Amino acid sequence: MRPDGRPTPDYVLSDPGGDAPGPSKNMPKSKVMSEQSQTSDQAAGLIASALRTLDVENAGLNALAAALRDGLGRSFIASVELIRAAEGRVVVSGMGKSGHVARKIAATLASTGTPAFFIHAGDAGHGDLGMITPKDVVIALSWSGETSELKSLIDYTRRFKIGLIGITAGTDSTLGKAADVTLALPDAREACPHNLAPTTSSLMQLALGDALAIALLESRGFTAIDFGVLHPSGRLGAMLKFARDLMHSGTSIPLVPHGTRMSDAVMEMSGKGFGCVGIVDARGLLTGIITDGDLRRHMRPNLLEASVDDVMTKNPKTVRPDQLASEALEILNSSKITALIVAEARKPVGILHLHDILRAGVA
Repeated sequence: MRPDGRPTPDYVLSDPGGDAPGPSKNMPKSKVMSEQSQTSDQAAGLIASALRTLDVENAGLNALAAALRDGLGRSFIASVELIRAAEGRVVVSGMGKSGHVARKIAATLASTGTPAFFIHAGDAGHGDLGMITPKDVVIALSWSGETSELKSLIDYTRRFKIGLIGITAGTDSTLGKAADVTLALPDAREACPHNLAPTTSSLMQLALGDALAIALLESRGFTAIDFGVLHPSGRLGAMLKFARDLMHSGTSIPLVPHGTRMSDAVMEMSGKGFGCVGIVDARGLLTGIITDGDLRRHMRPNLLEASVDDVMTKNPKTVRPDQLASEALEILNSSKITALIVAEARKPVGILHLHDILRAGVA
């Protein structure tokens, strides 16, 4: 009914002064429940599809691991030795999805201490072969081993006696027969329900490339410091900075000698703004520290008349200049402190504050 008593027309779908309802308000309850059920079934179907994909791809990785424990292991060792013996770089190539994987493998090798670059198989025969020298090693990827675009690359390596590693499932293929070392991928079903779209096969190629890169990294003794040299930017670069890169040095370090009155120590602490002051002996070696927490714990009327020797915490935690900033952050967090004095052979050379580390992105 309208406010004036007249009946509401059938075409009016909203309450007077109210918001227009969604379709569900005028939809039969059975239809709403049916649509909700269909939506739920669709969601369950999507999750089931994702899990099937992961199961199929995981089976491929398990087959690859089993092959490495068997005959593929010998070829894997030979590949590592061939790359280690090369005086030049590793050239990685492929076509289609194998080409995308090859580009990533080249990037991983280069970032972990094995100089490498990618050449598109389609461009190789149009001048890019000139990038390859007799000192290099080529890794060619092709699931079938019969990728026509790789022919010029294969012929070039054979003509100039350039080491060739083939990653393929076709051991009797053109690539498989021509390669100096063939990394034979085990047969595996693609995650695609039609067993067509490269999915499991691409993952296996990528995993084998990662395994090569890490084996080379470990065999060369490639360290986190080496890694930092190649990753100066982003969060990885920040995590691989050293204490010396972030510390304050020179007159910025809050220091006072033994025997200093607490009133002077507090002035030094306040003036430098790090919430602490280091105590050094006559040789300039760090023997103690006084922090804001120490002031609170020793609070008494004559505190400022006392000597720093009576208040300081002996043998304070320090870091070395060549210690990673990420390690310093761990010490700060585990010790629940905000600053660390950077010392060499117990002699203060800097001070590192939590805020300096966080500003650099080490977190």
